Order: sequence, then structure tokens, then C-alpha cells
Amino acid sequence: WEHPLLTREGIGVCGWILVSLSFLLVLITFPISIWACIKVVREYERAVVFRLGRILSKKAKGPGMIIVLPCTDTFIKVDLRTVTCKIPPQEILTRDAVTAQVDGVVHYRIHSAVSAVANVTDVHSATLLLAQTALRNVLGTQKSSLRNLVWP
Repeated sequence: WEHPLLTREGIGVCGWILVSLSFLLVLITFPISIWACIKVVREYERAVVFRLGRILSKKAKGPGMIIVLPCTDTFIKVDLRTVTCKIPPQEILTRDAVTAQVDGVVHYRIHSAVSAVANVTDVHSATLLLAQTALRNVLGTQKSSLRNLVWP
């Protein structure tokens, strides 16, 4: 039998010692340090909390006030509002041998803050590059004329 907090998925004995020391430091300097521990997460944000470099919970925290330990915890706020970005113009060659510039607009929203932080370095640029690739693939596979592009 192994204690679940001391296994490979947990932070280990040394980690718990550091967390305990950090908590003790907060208690000793309580009136001043509590202001460094309380963080506000707005209604449209979620906070992904890391303790000693590991994600603390499978769910993001917020909205509201959250408490983080100043020496062992870090957090990243993720905006959950819909983001709009413009796809740069792409030149394509139509079936009737005319070059046309096509651009687009992408609307996206983050549903899982933990996945957005843990799985992708930069969600915005990854989404924009994916949209550019999708636009290029769709327009490259279609045998369309200029008339079909302008007047659907």
C-alpha cells in the first residue's frame, strides 16, 4: 500500500515539506502575507494553479477568490471569452487561371483552461495557424472558378 500523495503523481515528501514551510511562513507573517495569497479570478477567467510545477487540480479554479501559497504555487489565468482573429490573405489559383486573394475570420473559445495551458504553448497562434491551414486545404482541394468564389 502506498499513500496517494507520496506516489509519482504527487509532489513527494520533499514537496510536502516545502509546502508546509510555505504555509508556516504565511501563518507567521499572517496580516501582511495574506494579501499576497489571495488572488481574484474574474467571471470570464479561470486560473490553472501549479504547485511545485505540477497542476494542482484537474479542474481550473474560479471565478472568485482563490488562495495560493506564495513560495510554492504559481497560477496562469486563462480568458474564456470568445476571441476573434483575422486570417491573413492567401493567394489561390482558380480553375480559370486567375489568382485571387482570400482571407477569413476565426471565432474561437477555450472550453478547458487546463488543456489550454498544459497541452499547447500558445493557444492563439496555434488556432490561427490551424485556421490558415484549413483555409488553404479547403480552397486547394476545390476546383472552383472565380465566379464561384465571389458569388456562391
